[in-house]
Amino acid sequence: MRVSDRSLQLVAKISLLVALASLSAFLLVRTYLGDPEAVYKEGTVTETVSKGPVTLDQARWQLGTMQVYTQLVDEDQEKVSLENNVPGSVVVAVHLAVTPLPGVDQLSSGGFVCETQLRDDRGNIWKNQDVATELGPTSCSDDEHPMKLNQPNKLVKLYVVPASAVPHLVGIQVGSTNEFRRVLITF
Repeated sequence: MRVSDRSLQLVAKISLLVALASLSAFLLVRTYLGDPEAVYKEGTVTETVSKGPVTLDQARWQLGTMQVYTQLVDEDQEKVSLENNVPGSVVVAVHLAVTPLPGVDQLSSGGFVCETQLRDDRGNIWKNQDVATELGPTSCSDDEHPMKLNQPNKLVKLYVVPASAVPHLVGIQVGSTNEFRRVLITF
């Protein structure tokens, strides 16, 4: 066998190996890369924005301030009870401006996803709690504080977290099941 025949065989074998490796890599990641719904369902944050604004599902979200409390009171100065409020935990109040945009469906019944979650840099997530406090409305569909279309509406999201987690908090996340987007709005 001549040297040129050997080199042709070697080139053919290497080309076949590269083609097979490329095909297998493509087949492995094709489902993940091509399916935003699967990525969303896994809980993956798809975007990160500092303070906002972020537009999702016909609503614009703008992050305000974060305040930490040991106890909250309602408008009658009565203590507010929250789920999971055990010794060693604190209440984190995140102030937001939410602007429902033209095209939002049924503003009086919510019209868009108003659920938020608080995240820290260690992968922990806390769900917000909708309770009446003196801080302001905590729900997008609050009958006493109806949201106005195309205007920033003040909203307070409340979370009960361990006191040791407060220095590690990075922001809140909002999501859209229609667009399969999950955005982390950082402090």
